[in-house]
Amino acid sequence: MILQALKEYYDRKATDPESDIAPEGFEKKPIPFLIVIDRNGKFINLEDTREKIGKKSIAKTFLVPRSKPRAGSLSYKTTFLLWDHAGYVLQHPDDEKAKNQHSTWLRSLKELPPELNNHEGVAAILKFYDSGGVDDVKSHPTWGECTKVLSCNMTFKLAGEISPIPCYQAVQEYVNQALKASRDTADESIEDKVVGRCLVTGEVGEIVRVHSDTRISKDSKKLVGFQKKHGFDSYGKEQGYNAPVGKSAEFAYTTSLNTLLKSNSRMLVGDAVTVCWSEKSSDLENHIADFFSEPPKDDPDRGVEAVRSLFRSLESGVFQTQRDNRFYVLGLAPNSARIAVRFWIVDTVAGMASKIKLHFDDLRIVHGPRDKDVFSLFRLLVSTAVQGKANNISPNLAGETMRSILEGLPYPKTLLQAAIRRIRAEHEIIYPRAALIKACINRSIRYKNSSIKEELKMSLDENNTNIGYRLGRLFAALEKIQIRKFTQGGGKEPNSTIRDKYYGSASGTPATVFGTLIRLSKHHLSGLDNVGERINFERLLGEIVSDICDFPPHLKLEDQGRFAIGYYHQMQAFYTKKEKQD
Repeated sequence: MILQALKEYYDRKATDPESDIAPEGFEKKPIPFLIVIDRNGKFINLEDTREKIGKKSIAKTFLVPRSKPRAGSLSYKTTFLLWDHAGYVLQHPDDEKAKNQHSTWLRSLKELPPELNNHEGVAAILKFYDSGGVDDVKSHPTWGECTKVLSCNMTFKLAGEISPIPCYQAVQEYVNQALKASRDTADESIEDKVVGRCLVTGEVGEIVRVHSDTRISKDSKKLVGFQKKHGFDSYGKEQGYNAPVGKSAEFAYTTSLNTLLKSNSRMLVGDAVTVCWSEKSSDLENHIADFFSEPPKDDPDRGVEAVRSLFRSLESGVFQTQRDNRFYVLGLAPNSARIAVRFWIVDTVAGMASKIKLHFDDLRIVHGPRDKDVFSLFRLLVSTAVQGKANNISPNLAGETMRSILEGLPYPKTLLQAAIRRIRAEHEIIYPRAALIKACINRSIRYKNSSIKEELKMSLDENNTNIGYRLGRLFAALEKIQIRKFTQGGGKEPNSTIRDKYYGSASGTPATVFGTLIRLSKHHLSGLDNVGERINFERLLGEIVSDICDFPPHLKLEDQGRFAIGYYHQMQAFYTKKEKQD
């Protein structure tokens, strides 16, 4: 199903005149450096195609003949058509491996058919090597920059021309003719060729033994792969022949996946990479990353505007016309052998839009005037990590959370645990953590009983009698009284409050500390100079404890979350100015 959906995406993009997806037999590849030569093969220049974008140097991308899979000790025997990395093209670095690669490269050039060898561009490349052009390149001032690029892709360009030689019409026609000949030939006797029925399209044709790589992290892996002689072979078949996929289908799905991973439909959170697309073109597939990804520095409000646009579209019924348009979500993660599929979700555009809206509805909670209404998923997860660092986000948490959002399921329990653990460790209930805890608890309750829309409200709920919520409110009131005791008359806040010393015990084992805290509050209340303020605090304490019969010895995890929300709501209420009544 995954490969079929990716194949359908390629077919849709290939027929779209505005799409720049690579045609069969080709790929879009960044080429950082071009070796410029004249028609006699004389070296002219080493051209740097990279452009400085922010702190990164981004190489220009060209449409070149497709690369071939290569791995293992004999990988040097495989080279690409008229382009490759510096080891093949220039024998760099000067070691045994690069020497073997360069020998393969030179041999492949000389073995090209006459229709290519006679082309002026290819002929100039051959003359370049015959005249010792490699040494000229390595003595060029730009060569030092070239050596800094790991596995630097290179090719040739004729002086005065705009496009590199692999992009010429003659080269493209040669590749297309080779593809046509391969499709027309169904003779299994041809060396290294296996013919069978493709599981993706159902058509009979050449089956791919090794699938192409896809880069989802620093390393490139395969989505479909079988390791030889490791117990994955069956019925005498090896590698890709265990799951027969035709050559055209393999190209289509890998090209689609690589295109999606470079598009606006890609989201990276933690170690999880998510790509999304729809059966037919839709706005959702083009803007879904804006809902969850970190906004760019030059457009910090992009996420907020995207969510507002989503809400407006749902309210106006725009997505109702997309009920028959299927929407796909593929969650991936790097693995030692191949790409791991974390999740695969199939929905409609309308259904997916509703689930995304529900996620942001669940996160809504009262906050300060300077805080944004919308969090990226990255910001939410970082708020649960030690020292607020992305590297400390719990393994698999990003993928599990994304899956919960897009399937409308309760958030993973580990997410609630992580948020509460950070609060207990840092004694700080910041806005993202409060929003996260509220969303986790409300989703869990709604999943068990769909008639309950939400238990925890957006702001202070004086009617909520849950023991955890009430104790959180009580703890906030006791801390506020302590702070007022020190700040009255222009004094400074204490260096530490009861939150710094007692929060963990108060939220986990209330019976052990609340007696002490209430006795301490009486001392703080008696020290308030403003009688009216003292009466208001006493009235608030009485209202909060009216439904508390006894302090429990222990609060379960969910009630610890309610404690945090009660505390947060009550503190926000203290700092929110009451509107003047007419």
